[in-house]
Amino acid sequence: MLKKFLYIMWYERKSDPFRIIRKSYARFRKNGMKEVRSHLNREYYSLVPSASINEEKRSTYHQWIRQNEKNTFPKKNDFSFSPLISIVTPTYNTEKTYLISMIESVLGQVYQNWELCIADDASTSRDTLETLHHFEKLDPRINVVYRESNGHISEASNSALALAKGAYVLFLDHDDMLSPDALYRMIQRLNRKPGLKLIYADEDKIDEQNRRSNPHFKSGWNPDMFFSQNYISHPMMIQKKIVDLAGGFRKGYEGSQDYDLLLRCLPYMNEKEIAHIPRVLYHWRAVKGSTALDPGEKNYTTDAGIRALQDHFRATGQTNVTVEKGKLDNTYKVTYHLKEEVPLVSLLIPTRDGYEVLSKCIQSILDHTDYPNYEIIILDNETKDARTLKYFEALGKFDQIRILEYPHPFNYSAINNFGVAHARGEVVGLLNNDVEIISPHWLTEMVQHALRPEIGAVGAMLYYDNDTIQHAGVVLGIGGVAGHSHKYFPKGAFGYFSRLQIIQNYSAVTGACLLVRKTLYQEVGGLDEENLKVAFNDVDFCLKLQKKGYRNLWTPYVELYHHESVSRGSEDTKEKQERFGKEIAFMKKKWKNVLTNDRYYNRNLTLKFEDFRLNK
Repeated sequence: MLKKFLYIMWYERKSDPFRIIRKSYARFRKNGMKEVRSHLNREYYSLVPSASINEEKRSTYHQWIRQNEKNTFPKKNDFSFSPLISIVTPTYNTEKTYLISMIESVLGQVYQNWELCIADDASTSRDTLETLHHFEKLDPRINVVYRESNGHISEASNSALALAKGAYVLFLDHDDMLSPDALYRMIQRLNRKPGLKLIYADEDKIDEQNRRSNPHFKSGWNPDMFFSQNYISHPMMIQKKIVDLAGGFRKGYEGSQDYDLLLRCLPYMNEKEIAHIPRVLYHWRAVKGSTALDPGEKNYTTDAGIRALQDHFRATGQTNVTVEKGKLDNTYKVTYHLKEEVPLVSLLIPTRDGYEVLSKCIQSILDHTDYPNYEIIILDNETKDARTLKYFEALGKFDQIRILEYPHPFNYSAINNFGVAHARGEVVGLLNNDVEIISPHWLTEMVQHALRPEIGAVGAMLYYDNDTIQHAGVVLGIGGVAGHSHKYFPKGAFGYFSRLQIIQNYSAVTGACLLVRKTLYQEVGGLDEENLKVAFNDVDFCLKLQKKGYRNLWTPYVELYHHESVSRGSEDTKEKQERFGKEIAFMKKKWKNVLTNDRYYNRNLTLKFEDFRLNK
């Protein structure tokens, strides 16, 4: 951290050398050294040349590899279930060096019950063909079919699939590499949980010199993320009979052929039959011209992905769904269109005084809501301020606004439970009085997801006044209980592997802006007004929904400002600190291992910070 501080000060010497000191001190006073580190990281990465940043990240990752990737697995396989795995690889004029590295990574597998099924797609390169001939003679488990005409990757992959005799198939690109324990870890998981039909793991990039970088530590099975982006990618191992039922690869979906195949396999499995291994088991070759280096290198992949998704939703009977390109290449926005007659939404806004923020909040709803059927319920918690009371009188002219008195000591959970009990809507929305709507389609975007039968709570993107992120989903375990994803990242940032730009599932979302069906709210007993009067009631509520089998969802297509510093008091008294401590203790006792094993996060990522850095 000192190195970064000195660099920033040196870089800023021509302007205001005390700007960083002032801002760092303000962060320290607010939340201690944790915020100072985050602030310096943002300043540093905005100033340092990208090449230097990449080299620093590579060095950090290499250090992480040395600390975390120790060969602790046995050299002999003693599994009770040891199925044959068919590794499927199409080749076409593959550079000799990369082809050899790929094949040797298979030969070097700890788990030895495999076959390598290669289909050469009419290569003209002598080096490629000679290399294939050499290795198929070297090991009888390497089987090669030489296609007479070039049919591109889907047809070539099907030719390789035709050779496969294994119970499971794993797809390996012609210039990529498997880690030595890749197959071992997958069979190990199969033995621990028989009946799995899809297993995937983490991956990283590897350059021309076989230097590893840019690890992707993935979420567990995250359906809405998968419909937004093929985050599973490599490695994925699927039960062979399911691939056969799906019909293998389809011509015309080149560029997203793996995505298309997996989408067509999903109807033959349920989420309990899908497993994620939080280990880097695949190295994706990042060379010039590859999507590993630049997703934009192959623009047609996005179009193929859109068509694959559209086919999936049609095949599963979801006729109200459309798909379009997302905010970035190779990302998608799935829209679940509402019927013409939309349900009433009750927006609940607790407040005590606070005219400045409340009036801005209400006006933003009235000005920026194109959804036609909603009511606003202001929950007045003993307001005394004359200006606010006069404002309440003025709101009486609006038929869609009601003001209900809650004449009891402040209890955020109890106030909202009271509001829900009086709500007329099929959908209820929890809103803080200090939020400001800036997306006209916000309610339409949120309602479409809240009405999906499998979805629980729906959350949104919230910004601080300075256009940095306040909330982009909740990650469990950070700071002991939970933290906000990508907190303090700048508005417009991509986030960790585009997670700031895509719809996805999180274990929880903030109650500052949360939509849910009223029946679900009541089904799980609402917010806990006895044990969680102020903090973590939204996290607890979302976890209750998740335990019932509902998926919570976050969308970047709904944006609000959250003027949190204006209305929220700090834990600055002994009484408040004691209450906060009890709420932390309650959450840890109630949810125990759930908090440290967030299904939508990854154990290789930090629980100390909210920026998805490596867990050291």
